[in-house]
Amino acid sequence: MSAISLLTPKGFRAAGVRSGIKIKRGALDVGVLLCERPATAAAVFTTNKVAAAPVILGRKIICRGRLRAVVVNSGNANACTGKRGLRDAKRMAELCARSLGISADEVLVASTGIIGRPLPMKKIKSGIEAACEKASASAKSALDFSRAIMTTDTRKKAAGRRFAIGKKMVTIAGVAKGAGMIAPNMATMLAFLTTDADITKKALQEALRTAVENSFNAITIDGHTSTNDTAAIMASGMAGNSRITSGTGSAAKFTKMLTAVCSDLAYRIVADAEGGTKVVEVLVSGAASRADARSIARAIADSPLVKCAFYGKDPNWGRIVSAAGYCGARMNPLRTQLTIGGITVFKNGVPARADAKKLSNVMAKHDIAVHLKLGLGKAEYRCLTCDLSHQYVTINADYHT
Repeated sequence: MSAISLLTPKGFRAAGVRSGIKIKRGALDVGVLLCERPATAAAVFTTNKVAAAPVILGRKIICRGRLRAVVVNSGNANACTGKRGLRDAKRMAELCARSLGISADEVLVASTGIIGRPLPMKKIKSGIEAACEKASASAKSALDFSRAIMTTDTRKKAAGRRFAIGKKMVTIAGVAKGAGMIAPNMATMLAFLTTDADITKKALQEALRTAVENSFNAITIDGHTSTNDTAAIMASGMAGNSRITSGTGSAAKFTKMLTAVCSDLAYRIVADAEGGTKVVEVLVSGAASRADARSIARAIADSPLVKCAFYGKDPNWGRIVSAAGYCGARMNPLRTQLTIGGITVFKNGVPARADAKKLSNVMAKHDIAVHLKLGLGKAEYRCLTCDLSHQYVTINADYHT
């Protein structure tokens, strides 16, 4: 899958350039992703009521279900910037549209970075114009775009899938950014996806919502939902497949593949968590309802005490069980079983005998599975989290300055 880039699907070009928004020397901070023809499009945004200007604008733009381009900057979130912020977001769309010879209402704008500072529009303008002129379908352009959307990320995040719809091969690819201020219901993350599938607006929006719910909405780093989260997909329709419509087998297959791509990206976000050293999968099964399973899984995944225990390689099952018990979901400890890395540590209300050496080996791994079986029903929920280290505090204490 590594050979698939954001620009592998037919009909797309991109670029990433340095405009000087970021202080770091040579850092790319403006990116453009464009489709050669009007693309069917869908997007989902943050649920935070304090939404950034590009999110407010994007919610209006995406209603048409058609896009030609995405323009994004990093280093400045354009959030909590009032009327000026909205004007600047619209100006970004206009500048991109003018450079590409398209309409501004075909351009989705996204920003990420420090909150509360006006965009340096002179730098933004030169960056957008340079990116539009430089845009190509090369692998380097795809890499530059993925680098241009990064903030505290330490590595790029890309994924893709190629599969058949009928007799035609279809490709889905994507890139994402995110390393902190990450919580379910989106987070300080951006995700941009491309596909050459021919698909209706309704089917694409349904597929994206399902994919996001089972990937980006099922991760947490620090429980903090951001102001700028955006996940968007453009479909060029150039694969030549029979059009995918809602409720069909081809729609189900497309959704499955899109979910796989988003899940890959979501894992990469957690694996690159600020200060993180481990990826922890929390699975709650046997719940009376999916809502209960979700509440318990997120209570465990967001608990600072649980996260610190994993950083310290401490199989502290008491913290996990107590987190499950305080969230208000239905739970009976006398019917509950907890395993860590497949080793039972708690069962039916009391600690279980566990091989200390094997458990220590599990806790030393990068990927650790936590499974809480409630014994109350058939519902389940799975999410990803990370540990909490000294480095997380250092990064976020120093971030603003």
